[in-house]
Amino acid sequence: MSKRKIPSKIKHSVRFVTLDSLLKVKKGGAYSNLLVAQAIERNQLNPQDAKLYTEMLYGTIARRMLLDYQLAPFIQKAKKVDDWVLALLEMSLYQLNYLDKVPSHAIFNEAVEIAKAKGNPGIAKFVNGVLRNIQRQGVPTVEQIQDPMERLSVKISMPKWLVEKLGTQIGIEETEKLGLSLFEPSHVSARVNPALISRTEAIKQLATEGIEARESTVAPDGIVAQKGFLAGSTLFKQGAMTIQDESSMLVARALEVQGNSQVLDACAAPGGKTTHIASFLDQAAGGKVTALDIHDHKIKLIQENAARLHVDKVVQAVKMDAKTIHEHFKPNSFDRILVDAPCSGLGLMRRKPDIKYQKTAEDFKQLPKIQLQILKSAASVLKSKGRLVYSTCTIAPEENQGVVMQFLQENPEFSLVAPEIFAHLPQSVHNQMLTIYPHQYQTDGFFIAVLEKK
Repeated sequence: MSKRKIPSKIKHSVRFVTLDSLLKVKKGGAYSNLLVAQAIERNQLNPQDAKLYTEMLYGTIARRMLLDYQLAPFIQKAKKVDDWVLALLEMSLYQLNYLDKVPSHAIFNEAVEIAKAKGNPGIAKFVNGVLRNIQRQGVPTVEQIQDPMERLSVKISMPKWLVEKLGTQIGIEETEKLGLSLFEPSHVSARVNPALISRTEAIKQLATEGIEARESTVAPDGIVAQKGFLAGSTLFKQGAMTIQDESSMLVARALEVQGNSQVLDACAAPGGKTTHIASFLDQAAGGKVTALDIHDHKIKLIQENAARLHVDKVVQAVKMDAKTIHEHFKPNSFDRILVDAPCSGLGLMRRKPDIKYQKTAEDFKQLPKIQLQILKSAASVLKSKGRLVYSTCTIAPEENQGVVMQFLQENPEFSLVAPEIFAHLPQSVHNQMLTIYPHQYQTDGFFIAVLEKK
């Protein structure tokens, strides 16, 4: 990669910033969702450019395999092409194919200017040539791929092993629907604190600020933005509402917390589910949620979120490794326990499209061991008749049903129960466990199982 000094005008342009982020994700293993806010702020992108940047970044990553397949006939010696040149071509092709409002001459000009500034006139000529040829000849269709699995893999831009895995789970047709749905942008949803304001009232209040929102069909405490910026609203600033995915709002409901419950949230950071649990607790009745995380900065994050949402009186954040819970608390310490376990995150592929390419089949051998360890450690401090919720943001059965079944086998004093909230989504409940796939409601993929102790 060239160390040439890049003119400021180009360096802070929306396409150069996108290219820089694409390379950080591809080469440096950075998570796209964490880069976005930093890049927008650092380069002082205006709202219009910030929107274009986000769209180009997520769109290019989400379709990377498809874009590379379409580019292949136009690049003779692909192995000799620098990573940044390939990323520049992927991003330019994404714009040509999917962004109707951007004129092609603007895409070509910017790509050539970036290639010139970051590389040299020879690279600029190469980039211009590839894009012009694509414009003249059009790109190959996936129908030309003979192998049906390979074809679907390229079409939905998902590694072949993952397509096969999901195909076995939910069938090829559903896998295609799931894969295509990941190209659609995420809904922005928020959880309303019912102790402070009702959903209906919140929607009315947001409307006065030009923000259109509707009730979530998935979560009783959720609203979904249709227009406008939820995090910029007065309700958000007042702490009457927080940004959270609809599927993860089901967890606190599944616990069926009472006002006086002693609750343990075993893997709590950043505290979205902790604060939701806390909204059902009554300080006067002695209700409390103990939230654990292994990192100091994340403990601080939980505390800040609890204070912002006015529930800090019933939240105690403690630094602890969830695998050692049994060493720190006595048996029968908690009425309710949440284990929102660390997982592969396959349910988050829309919000973090890079996950698709980073995971390997190996991950599904290692993670269940850790998940089971945490689950056992947490279960040992639950009271009799207490309830433990095991949840993940993955859709891999090895990390979900597999872990729960093994736990039940080893701990016969526990049994599966279906909480009230499951009745709300009957099509997603199988064998008393809930699995939400990303394409069903345009939410994150999510899993919940509720275990009760005899």
